[in-house]
Amino acid sequence: MADSGFALPKPRSSGPPFFSRNQIAKALHQVAVLLELKGANVFRVRSYQNASRMLGGITEDLGELVATGQLFEMKGIGKGLGSALSQAIGEGRWPSDWVDLHEQTPQGMIEMLGIPGLGPKRIKLMSDELGVDSVASLKQAALEGQIAPMKGFGEKSQQRMLDGIELLARFRARRRLDIGLMYGEAFQSNISTIDGVIKAQLAGSARRRKETIGDLDLVVAVLPEHHDEVADSILKLPGIADVKGAGGSKISLILDTSVFEGGFKLDHIDPNVLDAIGGEHYEQLESGGTIDAQVRLVPPHVFPFTLAYFTGSKEHNIAMRQRAIDRGMRLNEFGLIPEAEAGELKGMAAAEYSLIAETEEEIYRHLELEWVAPELREDMGEIVAAEHRGLPHLVTNNDIRGALHNHTTLSDGEATLEEMADTARKIGWNWLGVADHSPTLKVANGASAEDLLNQGTMIKSYNQAWEEEGVDFRLFHGVESDILADGKLDHPDDVLAQLDYTVASVHAISKWRARDEVQNTEDLLTCIDHPATTILGHPTGRILQGREGYEVDLYAVLEHMAEHNRDGRLKAVELNASPYRLDLDWRLCKHAKELGVPVIINPDAHSVRGLADVGYGVMVARKGWIESDNILNSLSASDLSLRLNH
Repeated sequence: MADSGFALPKPRSSGPPFFSRNQIAKALHQVAVLLELKGANVFRVRSYQNASRMLGGITEDLGELVATGQLFEMKGIGKGLGSALSQAIGEGRWPSDWVDLHEQTPQGMIEMLGIPGLGPKRIKLMSDELGVDSVASLKQAALEGQIAPMKGFGEKSQQRMLDGIELLARFRARRRLDIGLMYGEAFQSNISTIDGVIKAQLAGSARRRKETIGDLDLVVAVLPEHHDEVADSILKLPGIADVKGAGGSKISLILDTSVFEGGFKLDHIDPNVLDAIGGEHYEQLESGGTIDAQVRLVPPHVFPFTLAYFTGSKEHNIAMRQRAIDRGMRLNEFGLIPEAEAGELKGMAAAEYSLIAETEEEIYRHLELEWVAPELREDMGEIVAAEHRGLPHLVTNNDIRGALHNHTTLSDGEATLEEMADTARKIGWNWLGVADHSPTLKVANGASAEDLLNQGTMIKSYNQAWEEEGVDFRLFHGVESDILADGKLDHPDDVLAQLDYTVASVHAISKWRARDEVQNTEDLLTCIDHPATTILGHPTGRILQGREGYEVDLYAVLEHMAEHNRDGRLKAVELNASPYRLDLDWRLCKHAKELGVPVIINPDAHSVRGLADVGYGVMVARKGWIESDNILNSLSASDLSLRLNH
């Protein structure tokens, strides 16, 4: 994750114009903020703010505006500001007073600007009165209660600052898989359109589908004679907030949300989840977020080796390199090189002697291995499995015929039962399960027993109508029941007995996190023993970048579920596909598979758009070695009905 991003962008080597429209708008915005931190005249601050908004929204070519002098004719661009912009755009040099402003403002105060809801005026006030000049000193002052007594602040403001500091720390560490892929795929798509680019592909943790991503790695195949031209074109792409370095085969960038052609927006978020990750402050951070990216330009014959190397993981690469060494070769980002032929040569010089590999598959074949899917490259047994032709046939999106954990307007969903069913049919599913919340979860408008059973009557009528019309689709009726004290469920047994299934989930996370592992585990085991419990929902209750899950021995829980399944009682564990959860963790998916516990990939959809989140669950399931036979999602409606009612 990139830092606060308060730095003047570096000029392009191919200018003029030396800076893009977005870079100019960003620089003007930053200058306005830094002037406000300094206590500058409000009218001067406002002139930079207005210029930033205006230039950020125009479609005209900046270089043309400068060359023709039209820049000076634009509203709000006076002689001084126009000259400064002309110098930057036409010569690649920022005005010296802008540079001084960035260099002389304490870095700690700039970092404080990243705290949601905290603006430059308040930062200056706290700096003047309390000497606060960094996130650390702000946190200390808040913990000591020094901020609340200040005029215009108070206890709530003080607590919001502490919450914002915590949120900022989590946000900067890593990004969730869905956010990382949004940036990565948008940037990869833009690079792929450049003349001279033969192939561009994401690598790193994004390609391995880790649940969170530190930064982005992209590998680009380009002929040497087109290298410089392609590199210059990449630097001109939209969405580049700053260039950290560009030389040789590597370009280091900071991407911002302008990389998204249609704009950046978050989908509907379950209110419980949104609260856990920081509410509107989190949304504010994402809307102005950035992410680091490294682009590596390599010749086509080197591309497979570079892609494999930068896909990782580090541990997988070490195991692969050792296998090469055992065969008298060295494996690196340049090639698979026989030591006897390369001798003391290094890098691209040694790569002249590399074995030929047009694809990653050929690299693995040279080392007498099956190709290992990127998701599995974590040194968790994949090398041994690849050697003995024992790799799993991983689940794909095409294996998904439906999902069981979804919500409607009966509880806290955005869409009606009819809208959810219609969308499921349109995306090619054969069935859909609806499991609205139970009454205890009042924040989610949990459905009463009467309303729940009325929903069941409606579902039966729809299923009958579809059957009479010959439509290959049906609905299953369930509930997401809170797991209460002592492992009890949240509806009477006679109500639960009328449903097709029950998803049992913990929602009182604060209470469960306050207890020890033994008590939590015992209550889950009790809940699993209940005849109505079909699925253990989001098993740890974690929210990625929001909160840790409660303490529980999931190995013991899965083993207990395995006993039930061996005795013919269906007890499935959910892989909650919401990108905010991805719970069951991929490391435990493999264990569930080994024990014979069925996995159900559920999007936990609260809108029609949310049904698509099942794709993130498939990514994590693949990482957990899951095959189509290990999931309930791959069953036909009739086969699933038999499993649920066995």
